[in-house]
Amino acid sequence: MANLSQLLDFDVAALSQKLRAREISPVELTQAYLDRIEAVDERLVAYITVTADLARETARKAEAEITAGRWRGPFHGVPIGLKDLCYTKGILTTGGSKILGEFVPKYDATVWTRLSEAGAVLLGKLNLHEFAYGATTNNPHWGTCHNPYDLNRIPGGSSGGSAAAIVARTAAATIGTDTGGSIRIPAACCGCVGLKQTWSRVSRYGVMPLSDSLDHAGPITRSVRDAALMLNIIAGYDPNDATSSREPVPDYTSRLGGDLKGMRAGVIRELNTGVSEPVSRAFNAALKQLGALGAAVEEVSIPSFAEGSLVTMVVLMAEALEFHEQWMRERPDDYGADVRALIETSMTITAVNYVRAQRERNLILAEALGALANHAVLLAPTLATVAPRIDDSGYDMIANMVRFTGPFNATGQPVLSIPTGLSNEGLPLSMQIIGKPFDEATVLRAADAYERARGPLPTPKL
Repeated sequence: MANLSQLLDFDVAALSQKLRAREISPVELTQAYLDRIEAVDERLVAYITVTADLARETARKAEAEITAGRWRGPFHGVPIGLKDLCYTKGILTTGGSKILGEFVPKYDATVWTRLSEAGAVLLGKLNLHEFAYGATTNNPHWGTCHNPYDLNRIPGGSSGGSAAAIVARTAAATIGTDTGGSIRIPAACCGCVGLKQTWSRVSRYGVMPLSDSLDHAGPITRSVRDAALMLNIIAGYDPNDATSSREPVPDYTSRLGGDLKGMRAGVIRELNTGVSEPVSRAFNAALKQLGALGAAVEEVSIPSFAEGSLVTMVVLMAEALEFHEQWMRERPDDYGADVRALIETSMTITAVNYVRAQRERNLILAEALGALANHAVLLAPTLATVAPRIDDSGYDMIANMVRFTGPFNATGQPVLSIPTGLSNEGLPLSMQIIGKPFDEATVLRAADAYERARGPLPTPKL
């Protein structure tokens, strides 16, 4: 039996093999994670709700099934966390808000239904920026979430708790959501893998919306292989979500483990400017590493990306207003100041603005696909800087974060954020790998090859 530290350090890919071989007990593994949550989460504030009794009960069931030879797959007996936008039947689901502070859904989100059916163990519901409407996870209702590498810095948002839990070893894998970068931004700030798959690839049924035509739900994990394993489970058509795609779901792990010989990768010129020296240095080193793995790396231009984040924000804010309109009339004082200000600003967006932004999305996607006509993937930094301090009220989230991530919500393309190392301050740095619609397999292949060449990152000392 592995010791406590080893149990928490294994990624899902390693855990699944050991759980199936009965080298690790799901009960002991789950208790190790619950003990870790108890030890560190008071400082981290990654969780809103911890479902300890349910986790222990599910782990006992998983152990009995595995012992009897009824193995359900790589997530059987694996402890995970869900962003608190995901409905869970009978379990508090707040959206990080005061307004839904006592909301208990009567059904599960499809992403949790599929993970539960695969045998996953639910540790709890994870902290987020209120209603997923922001990039800090400075939550005024449920507590400010902290970055595991530096507790004085943000973990990013809106899925801050999901990324913080991965890196702090308080969950083996998590689900986040991404509307303007909310999977990739926290993955970049905290130093883990965040995958925003193609829009419609994963059902959004039972996931509280922010912006219906931009929202994605997807994996935040310790490794690229873990993201592929999770996508294998959650991807696919759902009759409860009419927008979910009927495109066949491949085995996303099937192309992992090789090199990148023959692959062409394009560095997006418009997203490789205005970045800090540590980000630039790490990104350029990553490009060299990809070249050493056999990829042909060259610059490409996508002119419409210069305003891609603005298009995304217009659509996001208009659609968010529609969802929040009644609560803004009836309970405006129950919002945090920053989210209320964003919703009030949304009221200035006209129908003409919204229609023009939606039309602009077609141009952005056309240019992106043009760049991908001769390239397997595109590349860009995830953020312009390391994670800012929690108290840095002057930090420009649009210029330093959403400018890099937002265009791909407008296009709906698959994008994976992967760490490129640590700065001299010991803070994570990251890049994005972008693919053609429904070609997550190629994105994962490139990311996996780079990850193996890069080697492990030093873990934070909480």
